[in-house]
Amino acid sequence: MHALTTMDFLIRLATGAACGALIGVERQWRARMAGLRTNALVATGATLFVLYSVAVGDAGSPTRVASYVVSGIGFLGGGVILRDGAGVRGLNTAATLWCSAAVGVLAASGRLALAALGTLTVLGIHLLLRPAGRLLDRAPAAGSDPDAQVRATVHLRCERRAETHIRALLAQALTASGLTATGLRARREGEDTTSVRASVTVSGDVAAALEQVISRLSLEPGVHDLHWHVDDEDEEERVPRAGQRVLA
Repeated sequence: MHALTTMDFLIRLATGAACGALIGVERQWRARMAGLRTNALVATGATLFVLYSVAVGDAGSPTRVASYVVSGIGFLGGGVILRDGAGVRGLNTAATLWCSAAVGVLAASGRLALAALGTLTVLGIHLLLRPAGRLLDRAPAAGSDPDAQVRATVHLRCERRAETHIRALLAQALTASGLTATGLRARREGEDTTSVRASVTVSGDVAAALEQVISRLSLEPGVHDLHWHVDDEDEEERVPRAGQRVLA
């Protein structure tokens, strides 16, 4: 192993920082939590750690340091993953930080061309696979029948004094959306609350069919809880009234 010169050190460090910054530009443009500076610093830090191990002249040290970098980035990535209701946010950001560290390790080891290829691959994933992912989200599920009928239930809780008015609005909203209630149940809960459930049969996209119904009823001041679910799959969409919490 030849000694690491100052020029080699600067070239590798600059390559690692530049690759991380290039990845960060795309993240900053998308207004993500970890943007230009974060990705540049992650790549620079990974580069510096591995360059240190190269500078000390231990042949096996760079490999060990690289494994420590991977572990450290795991903790950093965990810090950007946030829970958002029933889902999570930040998984792509954490994965991007992980890739920035890998690019830095490649640059520090002297594989500058590989570091550049790694950077282009990360950018390609973000720029090219994003629209592909959106197309897949909009595509119907494999084997689904657009004319198949699905049973769904609209459930709401309202003030008892507004029950008659809300039930009439529910029937009106269903009719306006081309739906007919196959069953309607009302049950009193407590002294001032009534629970209303309307069963409907929907052909095609359930969410699109019930969107107008949910949007119309969610504006009513007497509605405290409003959601729908597919009876067979127990999938549920909740639409809270503005400024008010949805009750489970």
